[in-house]
Amino acid sequence: MSRMWPGVMLGGLMLTCAAVAETPAVEADRYQRLIHELRCLVCQNQSIAESNAPLAQDLREQVATQLAAGRSDDQIRDYLTDRYGDFVLYRPPFRWRTALLWLGPFLLVLVGLAVVWRQGRRVVAAPAPPDADALKRLLEEHRR
Repeated sequence: MSRMWPGVMLGGLMLTCAAVAETPAVEADRYQRLIHELRCLVCQNQSIAESNAPLAQDLREQVATQLAAGRSDDQIRDYLTDRYGDFVLYRPPFRWRTALLWLGPFLLVLVGLAVVWRQGRRVVAAPAPPDADALKRLLEEHRR
């Protein structure tokens, strides 16, 4: 996407940098920490700090605006989760709605271990060697 939107990205980056530059160094550190904690809703595998998507730029500007307004980190996270849902956070809180996100990997490992354990118990018994006396009787009956 960086090739498609160079003017938008550069302009948005300058606005974001200007908003952060007006705040003290502590605010810039908070800004960097927050934008690395928030997921890009378009890219989904990048933080809004790493993403070049226009929505990520908008989210960075919202974070800068919220910081300039004097909001706390929790207030900024709450604002964004109210607007975009828990998916915007890389570490969503443990709630009933997000329980599968937190417990899903453990459940998959448990299911995998159960399958391996069951397969291990399914040992196929080797067929018993034929009874020599029974074979002799069968051959004698067949010859008659």
